[in-house]
Amino acid sequence: MTETRTLVLIPARMASSRLPGKPLLDIAGLPMIVHVLRRAEAAKIGRVAVATDTAEIAAAVRANGGEAVMTRADHPSGSDRIFEALQTLDPEGKAEIVVNLQGDFPTISPDNIFDVLAPLKDPAVDIATLAAEIHSEEEALNPNVVKAIGSPIDRRRLRALYFTRATAPTGDGPRYHHIGLYAYRRAALERFVRLPPSPLEKQEKLEQLRALEAGMRIDVTVVDTVPRGVDTPADLEIARRLLANS
Repeated sequence: MTETRTLVLIPARMASSRLPGKPLLDIAGLPMIVHVLRRAEAAKIGRVAVATDTAEIAAAVRANGGEAVMTRADHPSGSDRIFEALQTLDPEGKAEIVVNLQGDFPTISPDNIFDVLAPLKDPAVDIATLAAEIHSEEEALNPNVVKAIGSPIDRRRLRALYFTRATAPTGDGPRYHHIGLYAYRRAALERFVRLPPSPLEKQEKLEQLRALEAGMRIDVTVVDTVPRGVDTPADLEIARRLLANS
């Protein structure tokens, strides 16, 4: 995937019931969104921009040398936000791959951002994502941990069959913690955002099920660790400790 073909977009908005103003919260002297931006830039897979509906977020990104694009405030999901940003930033359609990187992953490894592209070398794959093997019963039982269920293609890749908040699959064998980082073929992203929410998506509250229900193929790169998302004050303090000396 060359730089001219890949666009990394980071959707960011201020609304967060558990952690208000999350993208601009300070971590080791920088707003959280800037840490995510830096890690995306370090992955060196293409142009990186933050897609936001908040002028303060855009200003913080630009003040730290990053690119930001303003989007509407009424988008129901990050996928819809990055699709608007894609049309603004690349109206000529040069970008073939669009990466959707969550803005609350300040500790994500640049290597993992790079790894999400691997399944798209197969032309049959529409969307690529990440997962890591679950090693604790607590994680397996936690409904806030989304499980990726798939058929192994090789040691580091699955073809996704389903995603669920339940503890699945049953029986002996590995379970996988889904990581919410996606790489879309441009045509797949356009098709996805134009589809209505699907029955299983609404039941599980998992957007990626819309793609599977529509017959789109999602493949998963298996990585070694799960990046720590920041959703609560406790998560924020952990991220601050992890990044204090980086």
